[in-house]
Amino acid sequence: MFPKVPLLLLGFIALGLRVCSFEYEDISKLWPDFTMCVEYAVFRYNQAQSDIFAYKLLWVHRSQRKQFTWTYLMDLEMGRTICKKHDEDIDNCRLQGGPEKKVVRCTFVVNVIPMTSEFTLLNSTCL
Repeated sequence: MFPKVPLLLLGFIALGLRVCSFEYEDISKLWPDFTMCVEYAVFRYNQAQSDIFAYKLLWVHRSQRKQFTWTYLMDLEMGRTICKKHDEDIDNCRLQGGPEKKVVRCTFVVNVIPMTSEFTLLNSTCL
């Protein structure tokens, strides 16, 4: 009986490590918390830029959530608009064309506390 206990314990430890690895899983781009995180990421991107023009979301390439958490991973494609970044309705602004046209693709990791709607940008990388 006793020799089986360490093997059983080892099996539970291995299973626990798998469950606690917190891997990202694909989610719907329409998931309510995810869409709010996308808006927050675009807002923070615009705040951080020295460009006077605002960027708006063009496409969500990846939408993922870390298992058992409220941390979201997203790959976003954004385009430079004709509106200034402090304008109210950036989503309805036209994109710039010609030599002023710019498109950027970024990966953001955003954590949210849904009960208080607190967002934290954990990481961002842009190309």
